[in-house]
Amino acid sequence: MFFMIFSASLITIIASIMMMISSILSKKSFIDREKSSPFECGFDPKSSPRLPFSLQFFLIAVIFLIFDVEITLLVPLISILKISKIFWFWGISSFFMLILLVGLYHEWNQGALEWST
Repeated sequence: MFFMIFSASLITIIASIMMMISSILSKKSFIDREKSSPFECGFDPKSSPRLPFSLQFFLIAVIFLIFDVEITLLVPLISILKISKIFWFWGISSFFMLILLVGLYHEWNQGALEWST
């Protein structure tokens, strides 16, 4: 038991030391203006190198992830159908569907699904 705790601690310490050393070694020692500027065939850049990012894209991605995770929680219910009582199966399925529909209604009500320019 002691050997397992000791070896886990030793591995953690070695990994931490290696991460610190690699972080120190990977730092750049100087910042060059030419290397940190965007490259446009040798010409000065005409506009900002960073384009403004629409928050709508980010919001749609987050909504997709939330609903995608909830859908993946519904998939195992199919395998549970054989071993559970039908009343409990429909109750749990209805509960998850209710969560999905309430979330969709909330996003719709907040205007997150409206694509405005």
